[in-house]
Amino acid sequence: MPKMKTHSGAKKRFRLTAKGKVRARHAMKSHILGKKNAKRRRRLDEPVHLKPQDAKRAKELLGK
Repeated sequence: MPKMKTHSGAKKRFRLTAKGKVRARHAMKSHILGKKNAKRRRRLDEPVHLKPQDAKRAKELLGK
């Protein structure tokens, strides 16, 4: 059987932590930033841990 390939989009968007949690970026941070206040932009800078239901799907795409 051939090996399972890692999903190219997923490897650009998600990282696994040492304990196996899935880390991702916040949404709403890429454009139209002028109307968002500085506090909101700073909060969106922090990485987010996916919930278990979403993390399961992300791990499958990453081949983990």
